[in-house]
Amino acid sequence: MVERLRPSGLRARLSIAIAAILAAAVGATFLVIYRGTGSTLRAGVDTELREEGQAFAHGLRGAKDPDALAAAGRRYVRSQRFGPSARLLVLALSDGRIATNDPELLGLQRDLDRESSQVQRREDEQIRGLLATPPGFSTVRLEDTGAVRVITRPVEGAGVLRVGEPLASVARAQEGVARAFFVAGSLTLVAALAAGYVVAARTTDPLRRMARTAARIDAGELSHRIGPTGPSEEIRTLAESFDHMLDRLDDAFARQREFVADASHELRTPLTVIRGQLEVLARSGDPSAEDVRRVESLVATEVARMQRLVDDLLLLASAEEGAPPRLKPVDVRRFLTEQLGGIEATADRRFALGTVADGTVLADPDGLAQAIRNLIRNAVEHTAVGGSVSLSAVARGDRIEFAVEDDGPGIPFAQRERVFQRLYRAPPSGAGGSGLGLAIARAIIEAHAGRIWADEAGTGGARVAFELPRFAAARA
Repeated sequence: MVERLRPSGLRARLSIAIAAILAAAVGATFLVIYRGTGSTLRAGVDTELREEGQAFAHGLRGAKDPDALAAAGRRYVRSQRFGPSARLLVLALSDGRIATNDPELLGLQRDLDRESSQVQRREDEQIRGLLATPPGFSTVRLEDTGAVRVITRPVEGAGVLRVGEPLASVARAQEGVARAFFVAGSLTLVAALAAGYVVAARTTDPLRRMARTAARIDAGELSHRIGPTGPSEEIRTLAESFDHMLDRLDDAFARQREFVADASHELRTPLTVIRGQLEVLARSGDPSAEDVRRVESLVATEVARMQRLVDDLLLLASAEEGAPPRLKPVDVRRFLTEQLGGIEATADRRFALGTVADGTVLADPDGLAQAIRNLIRNAVEHTAVGGSVSLSAVARGDRIEFAVEDDGPGIPFAQRERVFQRLYRAPPSGAGGSGLGLAIARAIIEAHAGRIWADEAGTGGARVAFELPRFAAARA
């Protein structure tokens, strides 16, 4: 039962917590003001009693014997009657005589028929307590008056004077403070609950939106985002981090879908060829050795094509994962010479090494080699036998620009951005290669914080260039 009554929602708990904190603050403030009011008023009463006691003692000055002292005391106390706005004056002589401005209060004039014996005994005890107060300030309680603050002073001669004032005004002031705080505190708590609910609602609304977004994502809808969340910097930072995480997840799933789609699309053609050739061979009752060798050659060619395609797709997927490259100093001239020398024997083309800046660049040697080889292969595929392919590297301050140029048909202006898309083959020679070479090169270059583009070579063919940072020119 207790568990059911506990607020389960964060909004309710925040509202109750804010109201509880405010109630504690109001309660502490009430105690401080309530007690401070009482202390201040009692201090004022003590000051007035001290002054009244001094005036009472001054009125008795000059009386030398008990009779004169009693007469002077009666004259002084007769001048003011004890009541709600007056003070109690008592002169008690050592011979037992008492002069006071309220004889009834001290039992000197009492209506015994109208008071019970129990009340009389209680009043007698209170009067004895009043007449026995020590020198200084004391607080006594009387039956009809309530709490009375009393100052006691000895009188030169034979007696003690006492001046008392009821503390009813102090009690009334404290009751007024209590009533004001009760009314103000009640209104404040109601306002605090309402404000707490609004604040809690504004605080928890982004969290609820996150929960709804997470539920939709769990259902497979990766396009949902939390978006702007209001003025709270912490919640806004959390929402931005959450949206950034969703962007990365969406991008990762998109790359995964693209990889599967690309692999299935490109593998379908060689698999269809292999299947068709095997079916033709199977329909022949007694295939000749020539037919078997022909089918074997076609199947081997298509298997090799599939192997290259799978390798390229895996390399592209690895490059697009965003893993930081392993940077090492690479000597530009030596590196380009090695790359050009390694590919010259694989194609019947005229290869040339153009302008090369002397210096080193911080790069991943394997990734950089893969990018340059892909650009050279792309140039070879789009040039005729005996065509020219050149490789150069020009310094641009602390950056270096690599370029591969050929004398082929070139790349139309409208297609110079699309050629870097995976599986795109630019016409008119769209049948060559897997369509992944330039896409892999772009992924490698962008991982190095560089950029890659295509334009027209001076020979009229294609020019594919990329720029890398962190280049240091060689000292003369």
